[in-house]
Amino acid sequence: MLKVKQYVKAESLEQAYELNQKRANRIIGGMLWMKMSNTRVHTVIDLSGLGLDKIEENEEEFSIGCMATLRQLELHEGLDAFSQGAIRESTRHIVGVQFRNLATVGGSIFGRFGFSDILTCFLAMDTYVELYKGGVISLKEFVNRKKDNDILVRLIVKKTPASHVYLTHRNTKTDFPVLAVALSVNETGGKVVVGARPARALCVPMKEEWSQSISNGSCTQEEAEAIAAELAKQIPTGSNTRAGAAYRSHLAKVLIKRGILKLLEERGQ
Repeated sequence: MLKVKQYVKAESLEQAYELNQKRANRIIGGMLWMKMSNTRVHTVIDLSGLGLDKIEENEEEFSIGCMATLRQLELHEGLDAFSQGAIRESTRHIVGVQFRNLATVGGSIFGRFGFSDILTCFLAMDTYVELYKGGVISLKEFVNRKKDNDILVRLIVKKTPASHVYLTHRNTKTDFPVLAVALSVNETGGKVVVGARPARALCVPMKEEWSQSISNGSCTQEEAEAIAAELAKQIPTGSNTRAGAAYRSHLAKVLIKRGILKLLEERGQ
């Protein structure tokens, strides 16, 4: 059972940051995973009064506040169109609508959970995080950093032209993914991100000739299978109660191939 001594609704990011420097204090988002923990917290810090629950769009980027919900991501038409449905696909299997109405983007990203659909999907894009003290850094750099007591203010997704796809395999519909795969490809490069390995999501760049053949639609099914096999070899996997390492490695090859074929299908191949 989670036990909390004090609740503070932050009036500014500076106040929230200062409070968060004490080890016994915690930032709360939707508080969906935290409430399941068996721990004592002196002060929980609520950011809901700071206007960080919006998704804003301009010609260059999307700005997603840390308190925006997963349901907002799922229903945002601009994000859906830009990602060719990948962002919506990465959210729609997460527990249920009630859960997604509460779970926040900040909680999903800052936690760096290995099972995170959201983290896996956004790593495949040109994505950055804005930290209150740490400034703006790439999401890839943030994921590999040691956890600290900074505050994630917003997620920034650059509108870099690319084709995207997101695929997962789950044992049951609303369970955590057994494996998650996101692909992003354009004429100058491509990458594959594999999450739920079950470790934290890993990004693997594609060879230039692979991304070009996928992007221009000249890749054959046989070539797609070969590319998928080569990429899957570069992704270490592990075992847990949901699946074994060998099964996850097999799934990685299958899902990467399906992702490539889906990208080709969108080009009329």
